[in-house]
Amino acid sequence: MADSMTRREWVAGLAAMTQTADSAPIQTRPLGKTGVRVSMLGLGGHHAARPKEEAESFRIIHKAIDEGITFMDNAWEYHNGRAEEVMGKALAMDGKRKKVFLMTKVCDRDYAGAMKQLEDSLTRLKTDVIDLWQFHECNYYNDPEFVLEKGGLRAALEAKKQGKVRFIGFTGHKSPRIHLNMLALKFDWDACQMPNNVFDSAFESFRAGVMPVCEKRGIGIVGMKGCGGDGRFITDGLVTVEEAYRYCLSQPVSVQVVGLASEADLDRAIKIARGFKPMTPEELRAIQQKHREVISDGRYERFKTTQAYDSGHHRKQHGFA
Repeated sequence: MADSMTRREWVAGLAAMTQTADSAPIQTRPLGKTGVRVSMLGLGGHHAARPKEEAESFRIIHKAIDEGITFMDNAWEYHNGRAEEVMGKALAMDGKRKKVFLMTKVCDRDYAGAMKQLEDSLTRLKTDVIDLWQFHECNYYNDPEFVLEKGGLRAALEAKKQGKVRFIGFTGHKSPRIHLNMLALKFDWDACQMPNNVFDSAFESFRAGVMPVCEKRGIGIVGMKGCGGDGRFITDGLVTVEEAYRYCLSQPVSVQVVGLASEADLDRAIKIARGFKPMTPEELRAIQQKHREVISDGRYERFKTTQAYDSGHHRKQHGFA
């Protein structure tokens, strides 16, 4: 053993050399300029609440936390509030709440509605503070106007001042232009959630149009729809789950939220995350070139072109059936 190396350093080096994908920790990344680090994979609250038995949802949430997936996603409207209730019960057990970064989303754009939904979320999630509160589904071109003029942003700032919310962001899956209009508001956003998948690069691309703006301003990027929303490009055999995850995590996201409705899905996600190696520029170009014929027309990202993925609550408040 070299004189300059202590035994502790030698043991640590040996452990690193023998560490496998099964034992490697899940990486954390900075959430923009907030000063907080979050797990690079986030657990989607909608999928986690899909099992009929709450006990199964509890097992998924607890195992995710124990294995290092500590970014929890949710929304006021998911399963008519049941998703928040299930996650709240799970996080209330064994001190789990203290181990996670908890995000949920508000749907109403007006002051009174937003404040009411905040209290609903706090009660359901059994917490005194939400780490990241985001305006959900900014999918309509007048959402920036609604959020500002109807008082939603004022509610968010008041909630933060009251200590009920730590950070503020927004989400959407429709158009990069709507995201850019939200970012153009005179507001210091902490986070921004958007689609991030293999097929995004050439059609209404958030990677090309929105992520660079967030990077420049130090806004945490939260990825979603990593498997295209419906997983068709995977079931059609174009991309494997492993390739989809690896592509997403090779982008400048703070965290990629993934839908995991079973322990089997969770185990696969954990394995992929622990063995993650960023794609090289050559690999990124190759996977996009391979699918160039179907990557530019939106056929595998229908959430950008139809209302099929827009929630009923948002359609209603914008006057759609």
